Amino acid sequence: MGTFVVEGGHTLSGSIQPQGAKNEALQILCAVLLTPNRVEISNVPDIVDINKLIDILTQLGVKVDKLTANSYAFQADNINLDYLTSEAFKTAGRGIRGSIMLVGPLLARFGKGFIPKPGGDKIGRRRVDTHFEGLMKLGAQFQYDREAHFYGVTSQNRLKGAYILMDEASVTGTANIVMAAALAEGTTTIYNAACEPYLQQLCHMLNRMGAQISGIGSNMLVIEGVESLSGTQHRILPDMIEIGSWIGLAALTKSELTITNVAWEYLGQIPAVFRKLGIQIERRGDDMFIPAHKNGYEVQDYIDGSILTIADAPWPGFTPDLLSIVLVVATQARGSVLIHQKMFESRLFFVDKLLDMGAKIILCDPHRATVIGHDFKSSLKATTMTSPDIRAGISLLIAALSAKGTSTIHNIEQIDRGYEQIDTRLRALGAKITRQ
Repeated sequence: MGTFVVEGGHTLSGSIQPQGAKNEALQILCAVLLTPNRVEISNVPDIVDINKLIDILTQLGVKVDKLTANSYAFQADNINLDYLTSEAFKTAGRGIRGSIMLVGPLLARFGKGFIPKPGGDKIGRRRVDTHFEGLMKLGAQFQYDREAHFYGVTSQNRLKGAYILMDEASVTGTANIVMAAALAEGTTTIYNAACEPYLQQLCHMLNRMGAQISGIGSNMLVIEGVESLSGTQHRILPDMIEIGSWIGLAALTKSELTITNVAWEYLGQIPAVFRKLGIQIERRGDDMFIPAHKNGYEVQDYIDGSILTIADAPWPGFTPDLLSIVLVVATQARGSVLIHQKMFESRLFFVDKLLDMGAKIILCDPHRATVIGHDFKSSLKATTMTSPDIRAGISLLIAALSAKGTSTIHNIEQIDRGYEQIDTRLRALGAKITRQ
């Protein structure tokens, strides 16, 4: 288990380039299974979760050619379907939640798709029902081995288009069903579909491969199935969660930072939410400039004077992946804010580490926390802590970088799952951080 040792209290400066988007890359990499032709993907983040998925694709028989540090070519023209029922696959698939999106393309092209109960962050129950219910409406037969926690879908014939009203706007569920429907016979309509930018990117990529998907960016997708898909080239968007992380880092450490090439048009509510916390954000072309907040930042109350509430919601609402960052930033704000984590039931349980550091937080229940900001009149104190998941991990790291003294963060593999070479990149900004 790796460890970060962080000497906090230092002001950072410089510019940082966001990595490619993890959540987009997971979808895009699974989509290469839909064609036997070559697919080139650039801006792929070099992080643990993505590398695990690339390894699974390799074991499946996909030819993987690393073109540059962050660019790959994939060709799925000789797939080893026997790997899907191997113990090696059951072990590898459990290690990454994104492996669930292998099922749709495998089912559509080869008539079978299997997956162990996916792993990933321990942030409460994360159902997979939406995925399999959608695939069953396309004609798949579902099977589940309760002893081995092993899911499967099979189809003797080509999938058939259907009307699918999703019970939740699941991003990965929508992606899985879209990929399966792209090769189904007839028309598939997905209502209450997710419409995140990363899902839009997947749909645009599939259309370049020959799919016929309309309604992209809305909550109703219509897919006219085609016989086959061809190869293409695709560039992954910058990671909006990492961009939000750097905004929080700049504010909490009173640092002047420039985040380059952020793709502003895909950031949605992110800049607006941080501005509600009093953080100044300037647009400079496609770059984002965060000035040093030497006088702190003040939370905006509502018009009637009631306490600001920041809650997550499906796109175009605020992403749940940034609520941990917002919570940490609020610990030094001038004013108070209620954080309402609606979508996951265990994501706020990391606040006990912040309480140990001197933060003023009232955990109302598993979904809500009230934060009373210190206004920098009392700094957070260094401590020893363990990263429970990716987003809580980066939040604790940001807290440690602002804290007085030297903090130790264990289980940093969780952070490495979602952030590329984070210690090296932070040291380039002046952070005092070492990996042990």
